[in-house]
Amino acid sequence: MDKKNVRVITPFVGGGFGGKTRNGQAIEAAKLAKLAKAPVQVGWTRAEEFFYDSFRPASVIKVKSGVTKEGKVVLWDFDIYFAGGRGSKLFYNVPNHRTTTYGNRGGGAPSAHPFATGAWRAPANHNNTFARECQMDIMAEKVGMDPVEFRLKNLKNEKMIGVLKAGAEKFGWTTAKAPSGRGVGVALGIDSGTYVATVAKVGVDKRKGSVKVKRVVCVQNMGLVINPQGAKLQMEGCITMGLGYVLSEELRFKGGEVLDVNFNTYELPKFSWVPKIETVTIEANDQPAQGGGEPAIICLGGAVGNAIYDAVGARVLQLPLTRERVKAAIGEGA
Repeated sequence: MDKKNVRVITPFVGGGFGGKTRNGQAIEAAKLAKLAKAPVQVGWTRAEEFFYDSFRPASVIKVKSGVTKEGKVVLWDFDIYFAGGRGSKLFYNVPNHRTTTYGNRGGGAPSAHPFATGAWRAPANHNNTFARECQMDIMAEKVGMDPVEFRLKNLKNEKMIGVLKAGAEKFGWTTAKAPSGRGVGVALGIDSGTYVATVAKVGVDKRKGSVKVKRVVCVQNMGLVINPQGAKLQMEGCITMGLGYVLSEELRFKGGEVLDVNFNTYELPKFSWVPKIETVTIEANDQPAQGGGEPAIICLGGAVGNAIYDAVGARVLQLPLTRERVKAAIGEGA
């Protein structure tokens, strides 16, 4: 069909976060309209939306690391399977380090996913940051060091040191070895050129395994901040959206069947979940402006996972950190 005979009307309907890039409904409507020789409206049911959607790539991340008794990390071997390497470049000062990506999204092996995968906010970075920052806390505990102190000991990057110190100061962090029973955790990461430090405080119901994120402090060095209010709103939005990634949003499969086909089982964050959120942007007016729409989401999993461990001594190594997984980890540690 000649392009001059095609009119595309794009209604204003809000963000798609990568979910509208395939245009499946539009293609279906166009094909049906051509066959019917009449206007056609396509409306998918919620179950169809879930079934035909693309999902965030599931990944397996394997980490081997070595640390001296004095708290200096000397070995880092980071293997990423099937999600991609975004956010995996090591910013800690480690003399012997290697990061290897396998599978789709940047690797040579074929995909392991039997379904379509696509973008989630900061794809792959959320996974990689969670694995790296949990491993850092595991090493800090092994040598009996406070998580913030341990990170500072292994950093030389001034931007990362700056956001970590600013986050610890804003939060009112006090030195203690995990698990301290306070329910506090920290995580660092880089996305779209922006350096991020996130500190979280959680409460954990040991009997139910449920987690309540009570407070989040997020600090970004994103160069020149052109729109301070816009940056703050993006950070708050990332953290709110990230609560679902971290605590509840999971799709279950059995054979070729998608078991979660509505929001009664696929649980999105509620207003009641939203913690006290405090945001800080480092003044860096002499630096080029960097990304602001995705970075604040990448550290939430690591910060909350580490805070859960600090609260109850239960380490959960699979996202999302569901009630069932937290409860099981508490039982294993009892």
